[in-house]
Order: sequence, then C-alpha cells, then structure tokens
Amino acid sequence: MNSNEAIVVCRCEEVTYGQLRTTAEEYQCTARELKLRTRAGMGFCGGRTCRIPLDRIIIDVLSNVSRSDIPLKYQPPVRPVSFGTVGEKND
Repeated sequence: MNSNEAIVVCRCEEVTYGQLRTTAEEYQCTARELKLRTRAGMGFCGGRTCRIPLDRIIIDVLSNVSRSDIPLKYQPPVRPVSFGTVGEKND
C-alpha cells in the first residue's frame, strides 16, 4: 500500500485517497459520480474541505477532463443556524 492511500481526504465521511483513486480509475467516473459512489463531499461540511483534492484526482485519472469541466459545487446550509440555537435545550 502506498503511503498516500491511507490519507483521509474527506474527513466528514472518512474517505481515503486510495478509495477515491481506485474508484475513479475503476469506473472512469465524473466528479459527481465519484462523489455519489464514495460519499466524499456529502458530509457535514458539504465538500468545502475535500472538493479541491476530488477535482485533482479526477483530472489525474481522466486525461480528457479540464478543471472547467468539473461541475461540483459547494453546498451551503439551507438556512444558517447560530451556535446558540443549536446548543439550546428544549425541555
């Protein structure tokens, strides 16, 4: 196993570089399909921390894809919530 394969790229869903790279190579998938197959970018942060590595993996694996062809976007919360609201006790 390569030392890079164990690196966790998506902390929210605990997806490693090895899992992403293997899936991308096996299925020759788009960024969206890679996201759906591995759940990378679908966690609490909505892909804010792992989007760039996901894009780079797709560019490395698919030679005919340019950075402008990758349609992933950040998913903001539907409605912002303050920490005070989240921490309130509703007895």
